[in-house]
Amino acid sequence: MWHKDAFTYESHEMGKRFIAVVGQHTKSNCRCVVVNVYSACLLREKIDLWGNLSAIKGASLDPIWCFCGDFNAIRKRGERKGTSVRDNHTSEMGSFNNFIESNMLIELPIVGKKYTWFSSNGKAMSRLDRVLVSEEWLQEWPMGKQYVQRREVFYHCAIVVKSLVKDWGPKPFRTIDAWFMEKGFLTMVKDWWTSYPVQGNAFVVFKEKLKCLKRDLKVWNRDSFGNMESSKKKILEELEALDC
Repeated sequence: MWHKDAFTYESHEMGKRFIAVVGQHTKSNCRCVVVNVYSACLLREKIDLWGNLSAIKGASLDPIWCFCGDFNAIRKRGERKGTSVRDNHTSEMGSFNNFIESNMLIELPIVGKKYTWFSSNGKAMSRLDRVLVSEEWLQEWPMGKQYVQRREVFYHCAIVVKSLVKDWGPKPFRTIDAWFMEKGFLTMVKDWWTSYPVQGNAFVVFKEKLKCLKRDLKVWNRDSFGNMESSKKKILEELEALDC
């Protein structure tokens, strides 16, 4: 992003523990938002960070996003080794996964090391650093992967994102399990589907209706699940009860 022949800077927004940069990727002529994250250790501060990131993404009209850096959180128990997973780690995993799902982010496949952070003696290790992108980012760079580099003098491993351009056809239609638990969800989808005024052969109709449904579901998901304040309050109450 520092090379003017590769990226044209437009604007940026700085918050507590993140920098969001908006600009144009020169080769693809694609406008995107790249957010560099450096999360805190305390869960309360992590929840605040994820809420702020959700608010920024929800208020933006830009569809192509990349969140990368040290999230200081794991998504599942297998991402931490050499140290026990306590109750607050369980809350952390739930809150972090909720942030990812509510913003419809996708983690790029990882190549190389399984863990990205190591203690000084090498006995404890965790997957704290990662790259999360929007589906629109994957549509632009469908073969993107995150390559974990060798650890040198720092506790963290650097991550390099690369994409090999290959056309494997349309991306799969993605859903979130929580959608189907919402009362009236399937009826709403059926009503939307029948309301789309698309004409043509069966393949064209199906393809265009799926595109319309995808758009409406993204808006509905943001309106229904995008506000993390209630989740934040609930988790903080659980933490206080655990005396964390």
